[in-house]
Amino acid sequence: MADNINLSYIRGEMIAAEPPPVSNRNVAGWLRTNLLATPKDVVLTILALALLAFTLPAIFNWLIVQASWFGSDRSVCATIAQGGIQPDGWKGACWAFVQDRFQQFIFGRYPIDERWRVMLVGAMFVVLLVPLMIPKLPHKAINAILLFVVFPVVAFFLLLGGYFGLVRVDTPLWGGMMVTLILSFVGIAVSFPVGILLALGRRSHMPIVKMFCVLFIEVIRGVPLIMVLFMANVMLPLFLPVGWTIDNFLRAVVGVALFASAYMAEVIRGGLQAIPKGQSEGADSLGLSYWQKMRLIVLPQAIKVVIPGIVNTFIGLFKDTSLVAIIGMYDLLNIIRLNFADTTWITPMTPLTGLVTAAIIYWIFCFGMSRYSAFMERHLDTGHKR
Repeated sequence: MADNINLSYIRGEMIAAEPPPVSNRNVAGWLRTNLLATPKDVVLTILALALLAFTLPAIFNWLIVQASWFGSDRSVCATIAQGGIQPDGWKGACWAFVQDRFQQFIFGRYPIDERWRVMLVGAMFVVLLVPLMIPKLPHKAINAILLFVVFPVVAFFLLLGGYFGLVRVDTPLWGGMMVTLILSFVGIAVSFPVGILLALGRRSHMPIVKMFCVLFIEVIRGVPLIMVLFMANVMLPLFLPVGWTIDNFLRAVVGVALFASAYMAEVIRGGLQAIPKGQSEGADSLGLSYWQKMRLIVLPQAIKVVIPGIVNTFIGLFKDTSLVAIIGMYDLLNIIRLNFADTTWITPMTPLTGLVTAAIIYWIFCFGMSRYSAFMERHLDTGHKR
């Protein structure tokens, strides 16, 4: 009898899913939602469009229309521009200067006949780095060993030479993008594990270890990178035995790596403090040792939490490599500035074009790191279902 009762307030079948609002499926809907949602948004959108309309034509004109693209000297960058004769040097961007000096921007004063060694090292770096950055590819442990252990040794012998029949190229001849990438790679590769050890040491219950880590972090963070590089260049040789010496480039590498390690330690420590105490207690209840607990449970969660801070430190390190000019080395920015004094290319537009080139290259690398950071955050965001 109960089966024959008709309960009108109980739905007999599911309602079909409705399509999303039409206004959000086209350009007009997107504009209305993101740019014209409120009166304040309308005002800000109009102001932004007015600013773009005022600045973009002039920028495009300077970068593209009136720019000089080909040539072998400054005459192509200081002559007649489109629209009539303009004052000397005010034609537009001097991309001919960049094209003529581009190899020097990349290799510095590295001998032309030996630059194949730099390109080989760069190709090896890309081949080893790309698989490590793709989460789905297997054999990450072997890949990491090849990139962070084997590759630096091979790159050292290839770039410096003097072995296996290779011509020796001393580090004062190194420069340009090559130096920037080497300093950045070594600084990142060293600062990450050292920063983890310093962060763990600062949280240690052993007084001597904790005091050493706190002292190191606070001293390094309390001085600018220029001072660290200056001390590595001037004071470090004073502590070496008589007759010993350290290459200037190696001093810069050590100074940059130590400086980045101190900042990385604080980033990692912030992640460790964000992990609930119950995670450590649960690991202790399973009988895991301290290092097993950190390696398998605590550190993976802590690092995932502070990925933005880690990448921010890497980006800052990449840009701070320009400070090695204080010890007489020429990275990308400084090798570009060095060419401003070249009489072949002296024009008012040469410095601005060179600086714009440096800014574009720095932006490409920093933006790439930022986008990869966002990708890894999405890939590792498994704690909550969306």
